[in-house]
Amino acid sequence: MTRTEYPWLLPSAMAGAELPGDRARARRTVRDWVVDILAFLIAAGIALIALAAIENEGSTPDAVLVVDSVIGAAACCALWFRRRWPVALAAALTVLSIVEPVAGGAMMVALFSLAVHRPFKPTAFVGAGALIVAPLQPWLRPDPETGYLTSVIFGVLLILLVLSWGMVVRSRRQLVLTLRERARRAEAEAELRAEQAQRLAREAIAREMHDVLAHRLTLLSVHAGALEFRPDAPTAEIARAAGVIRDSAHEALQDLREIIGVLRGPGDTGEGERPQPTLATLDGLIDESRRAGMKVTVDQRVAAPADAPAATGRTVYRIAQECLTNARKHAPGAEVTVTVTGGPGDGLTIEVANPAPTEPSERVPGSGQGLIGLTERATLAGGRLEHGPTPDGGFVVRARLPWPAA
Repeated sequence: MTRTEYPWLLPSAMAGAELPGDRARARRTVRDWVVDILAFLIAAGIALIALAAIENEGSTPDAVLVVDSVIGAAACCALWFRRRWPVALAAALTVLSIVEPVAGGAMMVALFSLAVHRPFKPTAFVGAGALIVAPLQPWLRPDPETGYLTSVIFGVLLILLVLSWGMVVRSRRQLVLTLRERARRAEAEAELRAEQAQRLAREAIAREMHDVLAHRLTLLSVHAGALEFRPDAPTAEIARAAGVIRDSAHEALQDLREIIGVLRGPGDTGEGERPQPTLATLDGLIDESRRAGMKVTVDQRVAAPADAPAATGRTVYRIAQECLTNARKHAPGAEVTVTVTGGPGDGLTIEVANPAPTEPSERVPGSGQGLIGLTERATLAGGRLEHGPTPDGGFVVRARLPWPAA
C-alpha cells in the first residue's frame, strides 16, 4: 500500500480534508447537545465574571451595564450556530470583543470551535486577526486593576492557547480517522489475500486431482481397452486385468474422497488424513505400473530416500506418476526408464524417458495440462523442470529439485 494509491493518507490531504462533525447535522445528537451546552455555560461564566469586574469599577453607567449584559447574552447564544458558520461567527465575535469585554468568553469558544472544525488556513486568518486586535480592547476599555501591557500579554497568550488547543484536537481527529481508514484498508486487503490464498489452494487441489486421478483412470482405460480388444484372452489375464481395474477404481475413489475432504471445512468429516507420498513410496508406484503391464526400468541412486525432504520427495513422486501416466497414454508398449539421483546438498534429479511407441494402439485422450502442472510444481518446490522430444521420437522429462545439506 502506497500513499499515492490512497491520497487520504497524505498529511497535506488530511490537513484540508473534511472531518466528521465539521458540518452541522440536521439533528443534534446527545453528544452535540452536551458539548453545546457546556460551551454556552463556559462562555456565560466568563461573561458574568467580566460583567462583575465592570460593575465593581463603580464608574460605569447603568445603561452601559445593561447594554453589556444584553450583548454578552447575545454573544453566548450565538454560539449555538458555531457548527454552521464557524468562520463568520469567530470573526464577528472577534470584532465585537474589541468594545465588549463580556463577549471575550464567547470569542474564545468560537476560536476554539473554528480551530477544531476548519482547516489551518481559515483558522490562521481569523486567529491572526484576533491577535492583531487584541491590544485594542484593553486600550478602549481598560481594567483599572490590571496594567495595559499585562492585559495585552494575557489576551494574546489566551488566544494562542485556545487556537493551539483546538488545532491539537483536530489533529487528533485526523489521526484517528487516518488509523481507521488504514485499519479498514488492511482488513479489506487481508480478505483479498485470504481469498487469493483460497483460490491458489483450490488450484493446487485441482492439479493434485489431475495428477492422482489421471493415473488411476488411465489404468482403468488401458485394462478396459485390453479386455475389449482381446475378449479371447486367457482367464488368468482377464482375472488379472479385472483385479487391476477393481484396485484402480478403489484407489481412485479413495483419492477423490481425500480431495473432497480437503475441500470441506474442518469438522465436516471424521476421517483422518491419509499419508502423503514420498520418495520412499516411489517403488510402490513403479510396482503398480508394472502390474498394469508397463515396462519400467528404475535406476535408483539415492542412498537414503526416506531422508529426503517431504516436499521434494512428494514432488518427485508426482512427477514420476504423471510421466508414467503420459507414457501409457502416448507411448503404449514402450519401455519407460526412471532415473533418480542425488543426495543432501547436491539436490535431487529425476529423469523419465521413453522411446517412440512400438505397439499401435488407441491412445487415451489427454488435456495437455499435466506437464504445465509439473513445471509449476517443480518451480514452487524451488527447482526446475525440462521436457521435450528426443531425436529418436521418444520423450524425456527431467527435473532438478533442491535437497539442502544436513
